Amino acid sequence: MDTQTTILIGVAVAAAAIAVIGWMLWRKKRTADLRDQFGPEYDRAVAAAGDSRRAEAGLADRAKRVEKLQLREISAADRDRFAQAWTRVQARFVDDPPGAVSEGDALIQEVMKSRGYPVGDFEQRAADLSVDHAEVVQNYRAAREIAIRNRDGKASTEDLRQALVHDRKLFEELLGVPAPAAETRELAHV
Repeated sequence: MDTQTTILIGVAVAAAAIAVIGWMLWRKKRTADLRDQFGPEYDRAVAAAGDSRRAEAGLADRAKRVEKLQLREISAADRDRFAQAWTRVQARFVDDPPGAVSEGDALIQEVMKSRGYPVGDFEQRAADLSVDHAEVVQNYRAAREIAIRNRDGKASTEDLRQALVHDRKLFEELLGVPAPAAETRELAHV
């Protein structure tokens, strides 16, 4: 083998090695970025997909989908109206826990719609929310599980209270303003 061929082979091997190392570094950074963005939802997606590559592709698709939505902030008037409605939901809990949980879920959907989120099936709503609200989407899923148990007659009043607490966290984040401390303490003692 002549010197020129040896040099070309060496350059090709070095280029391939650099490409592989670059790809590995890109994958590592992508994984870290997705973990940062999606928080606990990343682990949930990996468990559901069965492997990290499929999960990461799905999470990236979610982000692209939500990026195309025309999300908007809620006006001050709507924020006040929604906050008052949430206060009524919490007050209703005392006399009708299941009704309050249902009304709270409906109010969250109304806020989502006002923000520009599609409000189709639950899994799509949760997936869309996970892009920008990864920490609280877990609460939303937990509240949904309690609502299903309630529908089947298997949820206690304490479970329903916890569902409303979970929903409130998402509601506050979607609204952009936490509920007044007095209201938060009031529900904590119901």
